[in-house]
Amino acid sequence: MKICIYGAGAIGGWIGVALSQAGERINVVARGATLEALQRDGLCLMRGDVRTRVPVNAVADPAELGEQDLVVVAVKAPSLAGVAAQIAPLLGPDTLVLVAMNGVPWWFLQGGFGGEVAGRRLAAVDPDGAIAAAIPDRHVIGGVVHCSCSLDAPGVVRHHFGNGLIIGEPSGEATPRVRALLDLLMRAGIDAKLSAQIQKDVWFKLWGNMTVNPISALTRATTDLILGDELVLGFISTVMLEAKEIGARIGIPIADTPEDRHAVTRRLGAFKTSMLQDVEAGRAVELDALVSAVRELGQMTRVPTPFTDALLGLSRLQARQLGLY
Repeated sequence: MKICIYGAGAIGGWIGVALSQAGERINVVARGATLEALQRDGLCLMRGDVRTRVPVNAVADPAELGEQDLVVVAVKAPSLAGVAAQIAPLLGPDTLVLVAMNGVPWWFLQGGFGGEVAGRRLAAVDPDGAIAAAIPDRHVIGGVVHCSCSLDAPGVVRHHFGNGLIIGEPSGEATPRVRALLDLLMRAGIDAKLSAQIQKDVWFKLWGNMTVNPISALTRATTDLILGDELVLGFISTVMLEAKEIGARIGIPIADTPEDRHAVTRRLGAFKTSMLQDVEAGRAVELDALVSAVRELGQMTRVPTPFTDALLGLSRLQARQLGLY
């Protein structure tokens, strides 16, 4: 297959190494120090002290690669508009675009999903529709990552825990193409699963990290400290109840309580969220995909979101002061 990783950061690098070890030749679109490192040293994955290095064909201009069979988009949400503006040379009539990103994606209300708001555009993540125009829904395979990775250096990914990736068509159909992609990912050693409704998996992951991520960025605290403060925990639970009601109105009922989800997070131990890592590295934060989109869905479904609004306002103000939003 012709496979391109667009965004060889932590998650893109993890997927790229896995696919390379499965015998696939990997193309990568990168820039700056990452491009130089990939061209010089290849892509590297660290698991403890074990280093796995694979060769990749890294370029700055997607036009050098031409049409691909599979494009893995694994950038942070603030970078997606830039990817969309450059991705056209990679897309042929049958190209799959696996979107492995956090938060509510631009395609969330497509495929007939969303009840009374199905088919609507989310301005929080695609303000002018440019992303949807550049990556039409017919190409999209949704993805939900259950793996924690970070970057030790450009082109050097460190794996912390987890090895899961849930994929699915926005329509929920188990099409031959998504089954073939599932088989490929499983051959690559990824714990891949096929979802009957990928939006539900997106929302359930979001249900936890839409609160802990921005709060960690605000406080610089690890997850154990955040969940260990009863006042902060109560605030988080209230935000989650707002999101739970929104989910119920778009076809995603959640049987769990906030405390059920807190228990899952506690089992992961003390760790820095991806948003806290971004703040510490001076990178733009994913507030719109994680929080603004939830607020917008609340407005669409007429669910009041005062606590979500407060979380967004405080987090957005901090990010603006740091030049990260």
